[in-house]
Amino acid sequence: MATYSSLLTQVDTAIEALLTGQHESYTIGARSVTRLDLDDLFRWREQLSMAAQRESGSGSVHVAKMQKKSQ
Repeated sequence: MATYSSLLTQVDTAIEALLTGQHESYTIGARSVTRLDLDDLFRWREQLSMAAQRESGSGSVHVAKMQKKSQ
């Protein structure tokens, strides 16, 4: 199974190819699509970017529980 990072790379490649007029159909993971819209690719990229960060452990947020000290 493809990782989110590898899917993100494929989406970036598809965006670049679409912007340079090289391709109008793509295979990303198990999906094949024709004439992708840039808005769709950018939405996909945003979702995959967040998933790839979680997958790699980078960009994680830790929350500390704070309590008021009783006097």
